Amino acid sequence: MSRFFIYIQKIYTTRYLWWNLALSDLRSKFRRSVLGMSWAVLQPLALTLLFTFVLGRIFDVNGSDYAPYVFSGIIVWEFIVSSANVGCHALLLAEGYIKQCTHPLAIYSLRIVCVALINLLLGFAGFILWVMLIKPGNIGWTWLSLLLSFPLIILLVWPLALITSFIGARFRDFSQLIVIVMQAVWYISPVFFQPEMFQRANISFLVDYNPIYHILNLIRMPTLYGEWPDMINLIYTVGTALVLWILAAILIIRQERKMIFYL
Repeated sequence: MSRFFIYIQKIYTTRYLWWNLALSDLRSKFRRSVLGMSWAVLQPLALTLLFTFVLGRIFDVNGSDYAPYVFSGIIVWEFIVSSANVGCHALLLAEGYIKQCTHPLAIYSLRIVCVALINLLLGFAGFILWVMLIKPGNIGWTWLSLLLSFPLIILLVWPLALITSFIGARFRDFSQLIVIVMQAVWYISPVFFQPEMFQRANISFLVDYNPIYHILNLIRMPTLYGEWPDMINLIYTVGTALVLWILAAILIIRQERKMIFYL
C-alpha cells in the first residue's frame, strides 16, 4: 500500500510536467487553425446534424429530441476513443523523457487524457448551451450529479489509456487493432442509436450489459431528461473503472521497469 501512495505522490509531484505537455499537445493540434479550439464543438455538431438528418428519417424519430441525444453521445465517445487510440502512442511520444527521467509512466497516458478532457469540456459547454435553449425545463438539482459523473468517467478512461499505452509500446500493431475494436464498440453501443432501437431488434442485451450505455446515462439522464442517474449506471461505471485499474496496476507492477527496452 505504501508503494501505491508513493506512486501517486510522484504523479502529483510531476503535475507541472504532464499538464504542460498536455497544453503543448493542444497548442500543436490547433496551430494555424482559423477556428482553433471551436472545432471541439463544430466537429461533433456536424456529425450530429448528419446523423439526425439520415437516421432521424430512417427511424422516424423527433429531430429536436434526437439531435442532443446524438451530440451528448458523440462528445463523450470521442473522449473515450481518443484516449484509448492516442494512448497507444503515449509512451512512444514520450520516449525522450522516459530515457532521461524516472517519472511514473502513468503520467504520459494522463497527458493524453488531459488533452481529450479539454476537448470534452469544450464540447460539453456547447451541449449545455444547446440543452438550455431547447430544454430549459431540464435545468435543476439533478445537474449536480455531473459533479460526480465527470470524475468517475475520467477515472475510468485514464486506466484505459494507461493499458493501451503499455500494450501499444510493447506490440506496435496494437494501435491498428484498437481502432477496429473501438469502431466495433461504437456500432454496438447507444452512442447515436437509441436504446429503443436495440429493443425493437431484440438485441437489448447490447445495451443492458454495455458499460458505454451506463457511462452515457450519467450525462444524459440529468441533462436530457432532468432525472438522477440510476444506481445501476453508477455500479456499472464504478465496476468497469475498478476492473481497468486492476489491469493497469498489474501492468505497472510487472512491466514499468522493462518498458524502456521496448522503446
